[in-house]
Amino acid sequence: MEEKKRKEVYLFASFRGNGEEGLHLAYSHDSMYWSVLRGDDPFLKPSVGDKLMRDPCVIRGPDGIFHMTWTTGWADIGIGVAHSKDLITWSEQKFIPVMANKPNACNCWAPEIIWNSEERIYMIYWASKVKGSFSMPNRSSSAESNHLIYYTATKDFKNYKRSKLLYNPGFSVIDATVIRNCNRYIMIIKDETENPPAKNLRISTSRKLAGPWSKATEPFSPRGLWVEGPAAIRVGNFWHVYFDIYQEQRYGIMRTKNFKCWEDISNRLKMPQGTRHGTVLRISGNILQGLLAK
Repeated sequence: MEEKKRKEVYLFASFRGNGEEGLHLAYSHDSMYWSVLRGDDPFLKPSVGDKLMRDPCVIRGPDGIFHMTWTTGWADIGIGVAHSKDLITWSEQKFIPVMANKPNACNCWAPEIIWNSEERIYMIYWASKVKGSFSMPNRSSSAESNHLIYYTATKDFKNYKRSKLLYNPGFSVIDATVIRNCNRYIMIIKDETENPPAKNLRISTSRKLAGPWSKATEPFSPRGLWVEGPAAIRVGNFWHVYFDIYQEQRYGIMRTKNFKCWEDISNRLKMPQGTRHGTVLRISGNILQGLLAK
């Protein structure tokens, strides 16, 4: 029994509907068959910004604490941040106005956190559109619809560095997620081009978190599908990349060993009904036992 409690399992943090309910959690022993926790009732309800909790990103830092960021509203120029030791009891929610230094900023979407082990600091990154900042006449319908990836950094979640541009691929981009694979970082992004519509997933790479980032690859997500909200985790010799097929209200998954050759294994995936995009991570069996008891 003790060995079972210690064994790691997979956890998926997501939202439902428009994000008004809050944080939903599901777990899996094999990364493919997912079961809801707490009867699919939310573990945390939103209380800051426009009081949505979309795109939750949960990581466990080297301090052993779970740190979460999320989209607080469609037009908020900040993000939500909260912390927990067990994913059940959470700290006070904080609204961090990360784009306050950009007067024409319109939003902050899908923030994510990653631990920068070289600099021993947390990087938080997200997509924002800033009116009048640039235009891409051949790639999008208007300058106001173009998003780029921005970032800040913090050591203590009390003091945050001034936000800067992280990634401009030459087209509108949202829903970035960054992972480390061997000696490089891989950024998986959604091409948000409106004219002509793209809505697919691509990859960029860098030796350092702050860049420079490479030119985006050609799409690797299935042709003909509009997808978003990628989440990635290593499973054995493969990297699994989950994504929200939002027009069809279902989930998909691709796997790869080298981020060049991809296999669609969506027909094996069983996700809870209504799952909207979020993040995937590993947790201990002890943490899972607490969640199951709750």
